[in-house]
Amino acid sequence: MSEIREWLVIKGSARISKYVRHFFFMERFMDETTRQATRQWTLAQPAVSAFIASVVRDFRDRDDVLQNVAVAVVESFHSYDSKSPFIPWAIGIARRQVGLYLRRRGRDPLVFDDDAVACLAVAFHEEAQERSLALDFLQDCLGSLDGRAKQLIGLRYRDDMKPAAIASQADMTPNSVAKALQRVRDHLRECIERKALEASI
Repeated sequence: MSEIREWLVIKGSARISKYVRHFFFMERFMDETTRQATRQWTLAQPAVSAFIASVVRDFRDRDDVLQNVAVAVVESFHSYDSKSPFIPWAIGIARRQVGLYLRRRGRDPLVFDDDAVACLAVAFHEEAQERSLALDFLQDCLGSLDGRAKQLIGLRYRDDMKPAAIASQADMTPNSVAKALQRVRDHLRECIERKALEASI
């Protein structure tokens, strides 16, 4: 679980903010199937993107291929077996999309060595598992908030309000709101680190 702690330290509060916002967005706007597909894709995207970048040299084309993969993943999600790792499944879809791209570009379809693809998928799958655990821990830590902390984090990330708007609603100054939110983010990061440490014992 040390990877989770390192992952959190890299960007600290910015990373916590991103995942709190993502959590509230999924809770508010998505049904359960779409929520699961979005969560899995969010965790898999860096691996799939790296896989595509290793084959598609033109960075503009990479974005197009990645977008096509994202659409194909969502459209095919009903066929995904949740008992199997998601990233190898998503990389399989990416392989097909890369093949289509190469054929459209007038090149020979790319033939991958299955062992090489499996090794790549395993490496990225392990990294994504750490992120998935961190999101699970974050959900638990958000549930443990109460009082003012819960109110502030909800207004900021669920309702997407700026500190100035929160200040008028919570009878605080914008500066005190910003400081309070920083304390809550620090608390969430420490909570995730603690749960990661407990899970590794």
